[in-house]
Amino acid sequence: MPLLKHAKKKMRQDKKRTLRNKRVRVVYRELLKKARQKPTKENLSKAFSSVDKAAKNHLIHNNKAARLKSSLSKLVAGEKPVEIKKSEASKKSPAKKTAK
Repeated sequence: MPLLKHAKKKMRQDKKRTLRNKRVRVVYRELLKKARQKPTKENLSKAFSSVDKAAKNHLIHNNKAARLKSSLSKLVAGEKPVEIKKSEASKKSPAKKTAK
């Protein structure tokens, strides 16, 4: 437990911020799932606004928000988003050196 007055206040603030951030994070994840399952314009706009809100509050990076929105819009357009599997990326062998 904090002993100093400012540390106690910081702990109270952190609890409030954690709850607020958790609510926003849960909402944006749920809306993303809905938009992926049923990619309609209504679901897409809700997901976009929640992703923007999460990025505005610095819960996710702006580039991640752009990436999520791009992949969702590709779903609605009918294109299949490109997925990179971790196993394929790690299997790349380094260039072999030839002995002279």
